[in-house]
Amino acid sequence: MVSFFDFANLQHNMANNNSSGFQDRVSYTDKRPSPIQMYDRLLNLASSALAEREIKQESSNLWVEPYRQASSWKPCADRKVLSNQGKSVKTNGYILVSANGGLNQQRVAICNAVAVAYLLNATLVIPKFLYSNVWNDPSQFGDIYQEDYFVDMMKDEINVVKEIPPHLRSLDIEAIGSQITDSDLVKEATVSDYIKIVLPILRRNGVVHFLGYGNRLGFDPFPSGIQRLRCKCNFHALKFVPKIQEVGSLLVRRIRKYSSARSKLDKHLLGKFIQNNGDHDAARGSTKYLALHLRFEVDMVAYSLCEFGGGEDERRELRSYREAHFPLLLERLKKTTPISPMDLRTLGRCPLTPEEAALVLAGLGFKSGTYIYLAGSHIYGGDSRMHPFTKLFPNLVTKENLLSPSELAPFRNFSSQLAALDFIACATADVFAMTDSGSQLSSMVSGFRTYYGGGHAPTLRPNKKRLAAILSENETIGWSAFEDKIKKMIQEGQKAGMRRSGRSIYRHPRCPGCMCKHQQPYAF
Repeated sequence: MVSFFDFANLQHNMANNNSSGFQDRVSYTDKRPSPIQMYDRLLNLASSALAEREIKQESSNLWVEPYRQASSWKPCADRKVLSNQGKSVKTNGYILVSANGGLNQQRVAICNAVAVAYLLNATLVIPKFLYSNVWNDPSQFGDIYQEDYFVDMMKDEINVVKEIPPHLRSLDIEAIGSQITDSDLVKEATVSDYIKIVLPILRRNGVVHFLGYGNRLGFDPFPSGIQRLRCKCNFHALKFVPKIQEVGSLLVRRIRKYSSARSKLDKHLLGKFIQNNGDHDAARGSTKYLALHLRFEVDMVAYSLCEFGGGEDERRELRSYREAHFPLLLERLKKTTPISPMDLRTLGRCPLTPEEAALVLAGLGFKSGTYIYLAGSHIYGGDSRMHPFTKLFPNLVTKENLLSPSELAPFRNFSSQLAALDFIACATADVFAMTDSGSQLSSMVSGFRTYYGGGHAPTLRPNKKRLAAILSENETIGWSAFEDKIKKMIQEGQKAGMRRSGRSIYRHPRCPGCMCKHQQPYAF
């Protein structure tokens, strides 16, 4: 039996004994020397438009939210609520959580666990993070977030402890029936599911362990008090450790070329490491930048079953990758009617290529000299895929070429900590663009920008289905018509309405209990 508290040693041992997972993905990049392009005609039109644009003044609308009502929503999840009765003196027991996934999946799991602890009147033990061959990162909660700050921020609503009491440590959690897995709870479980399934076990044994916990808590219908706790956890209680804040601050300063821009996002994410007006070279002037989360890693590309213009070599390579990494997907495909790669693209199910991302930015009106921070992992195809992008937008930087090897050294082999640096750079950007709205990083970053941005932190979300229809006109559409369609598509995704039922509160925090409109009190 391995107790819940042996995780830290177990993670490090597994990390030292495992060389697969994330590193496997690297070997599938940078294999083709020649550029791969799918939209030659549009790229030529874009190149001409960008050349003409260089002598014109750039539209200021590119760097602002298009809807005024976005600024009327204010953060308020951390407000004291008079009707809140606070936590109960007596607890029903202890909740242990082993969260799976990467940085952002774990963040969701933590905040869902906070809500469940409040709901079940339980004490939450600081969550553990499961080691994964995909992420290859042994980091635990205290390696990424400030534990004491988290405990203190949540103390008025729930008890949070770092360790379980000694008399419970030797228990075989699984043997006594207190281990809860995904098979025990439906995805997006409701309040009644937890009351019916989990609470009796908690009362009987004094402890439950959510193993592989993630998205096993729905978003509606839930009382606004529960929603407030989730928002307070995500937007206020989870602060990165000083090690991450310090290097994150250095990264942002170098992206901005030491300009002195500061915002609520900077203050929350960088803490005491936010740059002062007296910092070296701060007088150089403000440098605006766009952060792009480009989801085009080999695992995502292979799993999509789409084709990306690389011909038979690409098909063979992705087929081989699926056979090695996705055997269950292949078994499932044998039992279903296949959808052609062309139909998958028409349905909006294909990851955007760097070329497509560049065309969207060009269609929106960004200049060739736009300073762009690229977040994410290794791009499938390497330089051959990035060439169309860098040809249109050459001022592309990453954390790897902004930070020195010695500055990055403490984060090597810790993918979640590296992801935290990307999170900071994306959240504090003047504009954030995503290529996959289903990405957890994009989802969490866009939520932060909505919550703290004050209506001044625009986010660009392409609709892949609509974009596929626009790009299907590659051989006939004029550039002016292309620009109009791209702008309309992006503006549709920037509307500043209240969160719709069922949508993630972490991505869409405009709702009662999380954000307040015109400083009006909300129902609790």
